[in-house]
Amino acid sequence: MTSTPGPAAPVTDPVLHSNTELGISAAIAFDDFTKPELLTQWLTAAANVDRGVGGRYELFWMPDDPKNNSTMGCKITAWAPGELLAFHWKSPAQFKAFANVVDPLTHVVVTFIAHDRGCRVHLVHSGWRSSPEWDQARLWQARAWSVAFDQWRSLLSAET
Repeated sequence: MTSTPGPAAPVTDPVLHSNTELGISAAIAFDDFTKPELLTQWLTAAANVDRGVGGRYELFWMPDDPKNNSTMGCKITAWAPGELLAFHWKSPAQFKAFANVVDPLTHVVVTFIAHDRGCRVHLVHSGWRSSPEWDQARLWQARAWSVAFDQWRSLLSAET
């Protein structure tokens, strides 16, 4: 049985921002965000990514249960290799009853800014609605992005 999304809380958009400095080029950082074999080293357990606008951006934290804790069905909305990546996003199982049935879903934009020591990655996650349950989902996601960026930096440190 397919559920029909009901009316959603209004989008008031308290936007999430996450940043990290990396000692790698913007092109390599972009690849780390878009190549499944690299995404699984720092962000997720499995990934389906069709590189380009309109392509899949599906990450799976529990591949044996793809309908939960995944971004199944999400698409890439902007693509500029080494510079910009944007995609729709789905929340984990504890928030999916409200966050994964709204239109539009939340949205992530990642920019890759080259500098002489590597690059800066800036992530903006928008589309959050205004209610206590949405506030919980947003705070959970802010921590998750922070942990993911920490894991990414640790992986790169271990490689040098």
